[in-house]
Amino acid sequence: MPADSTPKQAKPNHNGTIAMLLDFGPLFIFFVAFKVLGVFAGTAVFMAAIAIAVVVSIAVLKRVSPMLWLSAVLVLFFGGLTIYFHDPSFIQRKPTYIYVFFSVMLFGGWIMGKPLLKYLLQAAYDGLTHEGWLILSRNWALFFAAMAVLNEVTRATLTFETWLTVKVWGVTALSFLFAMANLPMLLRHGLSLGEEGKVEDAAEVSPPQG
Repeated sequence: MPADSTPKQAKPNHNGTIAMLLDFGPLFIFFVAFKVLGVFAGTAVFMAAIAIAVVVSIAVLKRVSPMLWLSAVLVLFFGGLTIYFHDPSFIQRKPTYIYVFFSVMLFGGWIMGKPLLKYLLQAAYDGLTHEGWLILSRNWALFFAAMAVLNEVTRATLTFETWLTVKVWGVTALSFLFAMANLPMLLRHGLSLGEEGKVEDAAEVSPPQG
């Protein structure tokens, strides 16, 4: 009889590269569509792109992260308002609502000792302790709050084109750098980057980009 005949529990289908493409892809498509078609047609393309991202996530990853769900709902809602009222400020405000929502939720979980980020990601950081998850949740709550302020400042002071450029390239870069800056803390709190571990998976958390 084998020493261990207990069937191993399958890990969730998790691909950091695909997940990041699904998060950042629609925003990049919006950027290109805006350059070619303008604000309102570009917004319509953005709405279609994020709807497709949800479908692809279901087909490939067999799940849709809460971050992508919320982002998709708000893109469709605020995108619709942008087109209907012919006012681009609606689609510009959308990131602020997303950032505030996640910041408040993560702060609330941190105060109650519940690392809600762990459930938002729907991904396993092998070996990461409860304390590590709490610290990571708090850190991203702070980051989301800062991003909400940054979005409002840039929305109010920059042209739409410059705002979108900052969002696509600046916020993306800041997100990745902040995720990587958390890596030493994650490693101190038990995160394993062993044979199956990947650095990009450890840096997968980022502000919803849709």
